[in-house]
Amino acid sequence: MNNEKPKIACLPNGPYYLLNDMTPHEIPNLQSSAGEPRSNVAGVALCRCGGSSNKPFCDGTHGANGFTDKKLTDGSTNKRDNYVGAKITIHDNRSVCAHAGKCTDGLASVFKLKVEPWIDPNGAEAEEIIATIKKCPSGALSYSIDGVEQSAEERPPMVTVTKNGPYFVCGGIEILEKPQGEGASKEHFTLCRCGGSKNKPFCDGTHWHINFEDDKN
Repeated sequence: MNNEKPKIACLPNGPYYLLNDMTPHEIPNLQSSAGEPRSNVAGVALCRCGGSSNKPFCDGTHGANGFTDKKLTDGSTNKRDNYVGAKITIHDNRSVCAHAGKCTDGLASVFKLKVEPWIDPNGAEAEEIIATIKKCPSGALSYSIDGVEQSAEERPPMVTVTKNGPYFVCGGIEILEKPQGEGASKEHFTLCRCGGSKNKPFCDGTHWHINFEDDKN
């Protein structure tokens, strides 16, 4: 049994490829012109252009709808800000936020809309803040206690197709050749599947603004 964690590759201007087994295995009923068996790794192509009629699986629509994986952000927001409180320090990297609202909806006394600074680390008890940060799907939020940064809880590897939203990836699945945000969690992150994020491959909340829908999921 292969215990290696899955990996995700981002094909140029194409789908994500979820690699579940990196060890090549012979493919049944397939051979070369010389009659030799052919082998490949095990994986599945997942739509990220937003246009597949067979979501979440890729059906090749990216080749017809002009999808590009170009990152449009200039990287200026890719930095971690620290909000130091009496009992907890909250770390935040806005560049990878998926705008799921778990923080602002869940604990408005700490995570404040349309206010600067938008985080008040003394606005609630540390336990409440920690519970809220653990709900952040993008990995933008993290925290330290007594100067020691706390690691995210390790979960089994899983890619969840969220309702009308991004892929929620957890369990330390590696995304190949794509640098993640400064200080952002590598245990969990969100990947764009509407095709519109300016921070591809990561979700930036654009699915809300373009009314991305996926009735099958």
